[in-house]
Amino acid sequence: MTLYSLLDLVPVTESGSVAESLRNAADLARHAEALGYNRYWVAEHHGMTGIASAATAVVIAHVGQATSTIRVGAGGIMLPNSAPLQIAEQFGTLDALFPGRIDLGLGRAPGSDQRVAHALRRNLSSDANEFPRDVVELQSYFADDGRTGITATPGAGAKPRMWILGSSLFGAQLAAMLGLPYAFASHFAPDALDQALAIYRRDFRPSATLERPYAMAGFNVFAADTHDEAELIASSQQQQFVALRTGNPGRMKPPVPGYRASLPPQHAAILDHALSASAIGTRDEVARGIAAFVARTGVDELMITSAVYDHQARRRSIALAADAMQELKLAA
Repeated sequence: MTLYSLLDLVPVTESGSVAESLRNAADLARHAEALGYNRYWVAEHHGMTGIASAATAVVIAHVGQATSTIRVGAGGIMLPNSAPLQIAEQFGTLDALFPGRIDLGLGRAPGSDQRVAHALRRNLSSDANEFPRDVVELQSYFADDGRTGITATPGAGAKPRMWILGSSLFGAQLAAMLGLPYAFASHFAPDALDQALAIYRRDFRPSATLERPYAMAGFNVFAADTHDEAELIASSQQQQFVALRTGNPGRMKPPVPGYRASLPPQHAAILDHALSASAIGTRDEVARGIAAFVARTGVDELMITSAVYDHQARRRSIALAADAMQELKLAA
């Protein structure tokens, strides 16, 4: 049966604060753990006032301390922003603190604009095209195989579960070549999903890490007790997406009744396409949407994201999503 996990962008709301967002993240992770979610991930984004997870490893430690069994990790670390040795030390530390629970998803996008990327790296010689080499270097630090001539402390001998992330064909090819699990960002960039999954499965090479392909895909869920309420809570994420695509990102805004219908046709079309991997509605409606997506993709795991303005409504949304997944499990 398809497993289900949770991606949290740790949103900062218009009326909230970073401190509140981090408290909510710990509470949401505990809630997800109780609901049977398999893993809880946060993502590295920089220079964005509406996202509080820039110091990703620190947030993972915060969430790890608040939970006891759920896997916690990064979905993902944008490797071009950091030296592989730094990431080995950070995630070696996390693995020592929370053994057997740490995931390390790796992406090659900067997670920021070029100005912020320059501030992070101090120069732009760290090229995203060097991503495969950086992944292999990182693997070497964890394996402590001597190829780098450096022992990562912490890091050597650590066993975080490494993933390759992507929204194009590149990540699928690399994950297949290295024999690593693969996660596709279909929750905001669905275009290449089917082709990427086909390439990953076709070209997969078994490794010491993984014997057969293991694929996960992102999926938005906005669930509530009524369809109208679900449409309403979805509008905060919709506003964020339009703001980002029109060059005006900011904090998460309160829900707006009839928001999508108020958009110009071109913006509505962009929104509908980008967020096509989504289910909005009651538990039963969400269950049908999830079932159709899983049947289409055949993914081993679903990475649910539910960016909702009100924290209690968000807790309810992920609870209904878990109910939907359990219902599908019983029906299988």
